[in-house]
Amino acid sequence: MAKFPENFLWGGATAANQLEGAFNRDGKGLSVADAMPGGKQRLAILGSDTFDWTIDEDKYTYPNHRGIDHYDRFKEDIALFAEMGFKSYRFSIAWTRIFPKGDETTPNEAGLAFYDALIDECLKYGIEPVVTISHYEMPLHLAKEYGGWKNRALIDFYERFAKVVLERFHSKVKYWMTFNEINSAFHFSALSQGMVNSTGASDFTNVIQAWHNQFVASSKAVKIGHELNPELQIGCMIIYATTYSIDANPVNQVATMIHNQAFNYYCADVQVRGKYPSFTDRLYKEHGVNKEDLEITEEDLALIAEHTVDYVGFSYYMSSAVDITTEEADEVQGNLLGGVRNPFLEASEWGWQIDPEGLRIALNELYDRYQKPLFIVENGLGAIDTFNEEGKIEDDYRIDYLRRHIEAMGEAIADGVDLIGYTPWGCIDLVSASTGEMSKRYGFIYVDFDDEGNGTMDRSKKKSFDWYKQVIATNGEELA
Repeated sequence: MAKFPENFLWGGATAANQLEGAFNRDGKGLSVADAMPGGKQRLAILGSDTFDWTIDEDKYTYPNHRGIDHYDRFKEDIALFAEMGFKSYRFSIAWTRIFPKGDETTPNEAGLAFYDALIDECLKYGIEPVVTISHYEMPLHLAKEYGGWKNRALIDFYERFAKVVLERFHSKVKYWMTFNEINSAFHFSALSQGMVNSTGASDFTNVIQAWHNQFVASSKAVKIGHELNPELQIGCMIIYATTYSIDANPVNQVATMIHNQAFNYYCADVQVRGKYPSFTDRLYKEHGVNKEDLEITEEDLALIAEHTVDYVGFSYYMSSAVDITTEEADEVQGNLLGGVRNPFLEASEWGWQIDPEGLRIALNELYDRYQKPLFIVENGLGAIDTFNEEGKIEDDYRIDYLRRHIEAMGEAIADGVDLIGYTPWGCIDLVSASTGEMSKRYGFIYVDFDDEGNGTMDRSKKKSFDWYKQVIATNGEELA
């Protein structure tokens, strides 16, 4: 295994809507995350034909409304990250703290001031901020009144938002990402595009149009950032799930190729290469999309071609398998991506198949394809943590998961991959995006808060806290 680069960005990752809380304070507006129900049926409810973003404003009972009170306790949290030795911290800016409804022309100064303070606290400890501009929390007003990202009006609203935050923070923040897991809309557009079935998500033409609008918006953000400072590093961010054919049957091999094109590569190809991939027409045909129904201008394509991203950020939690030849294939349950069960892999309680070797494959596939630096900005194990008799959380299962993935990263670096950083997901316990639960924990730091909203919010260190501290201190050389 190769040594990690001297300037490797070890750290951790979170998202505003999953940890900040204070959902209605200091001028913040409602986001789509504030309308998402809590519990294991969250994705099923949002994917139903009747859900229409209606929210009972008198009953804010979802855990993400309170998050983990990071809005008031961020200094305590950043100090804990610094104690672990973080070189970087990936977080997102809540769009609705800056523009409460999304279509205003004047930003909310209180929201900007909060992120000024958060960024300054990171810099105080020498922690490099890594900022996601939009992370699953578009203004609810834009989803309800404009229909989400299928409406081109959102390009201008996002451009205004990106311009405000880039101008405000570009002298303090070097690393940016335009959208979180943009390709997640392939399976579930509610999270990233603000569309549900009742507002058009079931028509793939709308998903494709929404993606195009996001590609244009992303390029506008890249343009703004590079004009402010050409040294800014602005990346895209995708979910990447290494995907295998279940067997050597050529039919399944072709199906796997098609899956990879549509899910793993389509969005990144446009943002990294600056043009739509060669398989685009076939993809549209397979999903019943008529190109004539899409609004894509020559000006859009020129902008996308000129303003490509500097690096590829991605999340990696699991791999997937494809089997279209078995009538009753054993499908994986409990995760966003689906797929069939791989008999060679174990899975988490939520059905996420654990595959460290798949991360090495992912890194090689992405770097071979794009030849741009890679940044793993999410990776981790969601699990139920319990205290032992001494009042400690011995999360050896999490340490084992992370150790094996870091070893795979080292092998990929030895393979020649340019990997610049690693920010495991949920470095502190937060609300799950897929289920709205607190019980699905990822962090090195335990937060006393449960699915029913009970708890002190007190922070405590898990066994993995000191383990990861050692990993960072030795630049990945000591993983025991």
